[in-house]
Amino acid sequence: MTQLSDPRRRRALFRSWHRGMRETDLLMGPFADAEIANLSEADLADYELLLEAQDRDILTWLTGEAEIPSTYDTPVLEKLRRFHTHAGPIHI
Repeated sequence: MTQLSDPRRRRALFRSWHRGMRETDLLMGPFADAEIANLSEADLADYELLLEAQDRDILTWLTGEAEIPSTYDTPVLEKLRRFHTHAGPIHI
């Protein structure tokens, strides 16, 4: 995990791993570990908005069980979805 000097990014990283629902932690935490330092300011703002959403909502959006409301249908959510898309075996 990269050390972040920006308090805003550190807070987002922490909140990604401490959601309240373990399944959402496991979706958002690894993404934040890998990408939070590289997000543009606009993407970071969208990610912070996403962090305000309910865990169950995020989970259903990422699994395709529910339609994504336009407020949350952002490039950063698409990055999060692509981050968890695997075209082949994960463990080789």
